[in-house]
Amino acid sequence: MKKLLLFFILVTSQLLYSQSDCISAIPVCGNSSVSYNPSSGGSVIEQTDGSCLALEHYSVWYVFTAATSGTIEFTINPNTVPGVLHYDYDFAVYGPNINCATQDFGDAIRCNFSGTSGPTGLSSTIIADFDQWELPLNVLAGETYYLLIDNYIPSNPYGFDLTWGGTATLVSAFNDSTLAPNPFLPPGTSHDGNVSICSSPSLFDFSTLSTGIINGNANFSVTYHTNSNDALTNSNPVTTPISVNTTDTYYYGIHYTDPANPTNPLNACTQTGTINFVIGPIVVNNATIKACNNNKSNTGVFNLNLAPVYADPAVTKKYYPTLADLTAGTNEITNPTAYTSTAPKQVHVKVTTTSGCSASGIITLEFYPISVVNDATIETCFIENNITHGIFNLNTAVVTSQTPVTKKYYKTLADAVSGANEILNPTLYDSTEGFAFVRVYSENGCYNIAKITLVINPPVKSTVLKDKTICLEDRTTLDAGPGFDGYEWSTGATTQTISGVPVGAYWVKLKTGKCFTLQQVNVYATQQPVIASLDITNNTITVNATGGTAPYQYSTDGITWQDSNVFNNLPRGENKIYLKDSFDCTPILVQVTVPNLVNAITPNGDNINDEVDYSALAYKKDLVFTVYNRYGNKMYESDKMRNYKWNGTSGGKKIVTGTYWYTITWTETDANSTQTKYSGWILVKNRE
Repeated sequence: MKKLLLFFILVTSQLLYSQSDCISAIPVCGNSSVSYNPSSGGSVIEQTDGSCLALEHYSVWYVFTAATSGTIEFTINPNTVPGVLHYDYDFAVYGPNINCATQDFGDAIRCNFSGTSGPTGLSSTIIADFDQWELPLNVLAGETYYLLIDNYIPSNPYGFDLTWGGTATLVSAFNDSTLAPNPFLPPGTSHDGNVSICSSPSLFDFSTLSTGIINGNANFSVTYHTNSNDALTNSNPVTTPISVNTTDTYYYGIHYTDPANPTNPLNACTQTGTINFVIGPIVVNNATIKACNNNKSNTGVFNLNLAPVYADPAVTKKYYPTLADLTAGTNEITNPTAYTSTAPKQVHVKVTTTSGCSASGIITLEFYPISVVNDATIETCFIENNITHGIFNLNTAVVTSQTPVTKKYYKTLADAVSGANEILNPTLYDSTEGFAFVRVYSENGCYNIAKITLVINPPVKSTVLKDKTICLEDRTTLDAGPGFDGYEWSTGATTQTISGVPVGAYWVKLKTGKCFTLQQVNVYATQQPVIASLDITNNTITVNATGGTAPYQYSTDGITWQDSNVFNNLPRGENKIYLKDSFDCTPILVQVTVPNLVNAITPNGDNINDEVDYSALAYKKDLVFTVYNRYGNKMYESDKMRNYKWNGTSGGKKIVTGTYWYTITWTETDANSTQTKYSGWILVKNRE
């Protein structure tokens, strides 16, 4: 509904005298015109030395805040009467955001003291007489400015009009859609300010009009007055019913109160309107209202107050099931906002105005058309980590062909009937197979219930695709088998099989209908055998193998292979030992040293065969040379500290002549760090 206010004037509720001071400046709300007549310099004569003005004379202060960025212009036009001298007004603009409490005004950013009577202000177009005009202000949204208007002696008994211009707008509670989202409605049946009374004069309660005027805008209130000045200054409000007539005009003011800030300048804004009373019998209209026959219950819940039988919201309405009840005042319907009834049916309404006028009308009750619905089935794919569940988009269930409709979903029929436990995520509904239920609302808010059958397509895996084991250097083929609607391998292939596949982990998405089953498959490398240790006795090497898949084969050249792990008659020095298992993969290679054989020493100091010297093997890792007697007791051990030599002593003393056993152990520098042991005997001849 359009705003139908007759006029809008900005005023404040403070005393005129105090408005001549900066600290009590009149807020300018919106770009509406202001009329005022300053009569003093206020209780404080502010120091305005930072402007072109000297001291205040007959002054008034205004404060305004930019709602949008742009330019601000204004015109101060002295009021006068024919044949009377025009008056001289001067002005200064301070800001933005000065502190009136400390009178820290700073220099005026616009000022005019032309000494010439007539209009003055800020203008971008009037340049012929620029002595009386200054350039517009460039402002940013949220900036606050103060305007001092001063009437130089003599004072003007007629005051002035202040009008606004420019591209910027000023803040106002009344044109802020956040504060006032609804239009303010003048009273009366046609919202024209004309209110019906039964007789003139008539006792009338103005407060009955407030709800209709405010129209749901929070933090606004209405006062009523018998003259325009009182309405403008919010003085002498009418607070009790008074006698009104059709001759006089009455006034109302709409006021905003900021609940969080009682000192907000917007609180001083007032929007006014007029009220006139007219004599006339009230006319009650017959009306029809409808309700929903939800889920074919054959009853509906009717809000009788919605029947448009009379426009003025301040009237009193009483409802009755029959005309006889209305006439007798019996069996009044006491729950008119939730009246349960069958349909079609008629009820009767008696309308009484605040002035005591009354009339009756008929309200016909009807049902809206029933929503047409049908049951439906929807399918979805299984959830990969919970295959008995699926994610359903319930909105895809075609349960009606009517448009427009609104849908609400429920897990059970009982919930759908009661409206409890609504499914709030119908597009991502996690469920097992079963049913869901939907309320289908037509555009008038009526609903019918339909059942949705939920079907989950299970995973379908390949019975052909199996893990494989191959040599690390080999390649193989993976086959997902036939019968699927599509294939998508982790390699990017979209065929049933993929070839030349090395060792690794793979997956394939197998498409069945609209669903995909992810199946993992692995190509394992065979476990390579390992040469755990080597035992060397003279020219014989025994290979000790582990791991892999037996049986093993052994070789010294990688060409000729034998099943035995023993090699005889090997040459002294470096030898190669090869090992492979039953998978016949690239063989394992260990290079081993067969040391030179030393069988006797004569440590007599002649520098001939005085010691055993295996320092030539010092490059071997962890090399240790150990001597034992025939009972297996360790006689001597030589490592890096003793340079891998032995001179036939034990504990610093010569040992007796005899045969001794010794071992040489080391770790080969191959990938498996093969442990190698060389065993032999030695004859020691000691002479005193």
